[in-house]
Amino acid sequence: MANATEKQTETMDDTRKKLREIYSFTFEKEEKTKKTETSKIKNEETGEEEEVSVTKEVLEAVPHRVVMKQPTRRQIEEAELEFSVEMSNCIKRGILTKAMLAKKYSDTGGLLAEEDAKALTKMYVTYGELSQESEKLQIKNVKTEKDEARLKEISGEIAILRKDIVNVETSYSNLFNHTADVRAENKVIQWYILHLTHIQKNDSEEIVPLFEGRDFEERLQTYYELEEDGDDLYDLVGGKIAALFSFWYYSSGAVSTADFEKLDQDIEEGNV
Repeated sequence: MANATEKQTETMDDTRKKLREIYSFTFEKEEKTKKTETSKIKNEETGEEEEVSVTKEVLEAVPHRVVMKQPTRRQIEEAELEFSVEMSNCIKRGILTKAMLAKKYSDTGGLLAEEDAKALTKMYVTYGELSQESEKLQIKNVKTEKDEARLKEISGEIAILRKDIVNVETSYSNLFNHTADVRAENKVIQWYILHLTHIQKNDSEEIVPLFEGRDFEERLQTYYELEEDGDDLYDLVGGKIAALFSFWYYSSGAVSTADFEKLDQDIEEGNV
């Protein structure tokens, strides 16, 4: 039995939760900085040594930390509302959901095999139920040990379910890539990226939003401007941020620092 006075080592995941961060990573960006060099020269008149300082503008690799902040309860609700609105808009415009598409082919036959269609319909229902249960637990201000255990259990069930779904959908990728679900999922991931991505420059205590704006539309405009202008910062981290947030979203938030670090390494090595 461990000594009561023995201090427990704080893990990276403990630190992440305490700082309310999903994950963070560091990169270097070349910026113009002023650098002062001091040298000693001999004064010809007095014969004494004097210090002379010269300030130059140089290009220097400045470290930046990209911080993926944990969403608040209100932000989770706003993001899910964005998901629902996009789903509704898509359906009104005649874009089918995955479940509707699977049922259509289950009833009428066609490109999607009847067995696959029925299996997908059942998996979509289960996935929706698990996702809703996970969201309810995540937004609780105080989670019990039972809640935390259930979240991990749900994460495992969702991971297996998503793998099974992907295996079937891959065979019919052209059908499912343009469904209302995919469009809504992409929209909510974008919402999280725009609201939760922050930047911390050169060990500064100040952490500021990467995408400025009072609401989703303004932040989206900032996103487009950075993309269109070829901003160095956006070019350096844009793709990685999207991959990390997608990983977090589709894992229902139940991922460890080690999981993120493995994906981060794969991204840097070009394996993703």
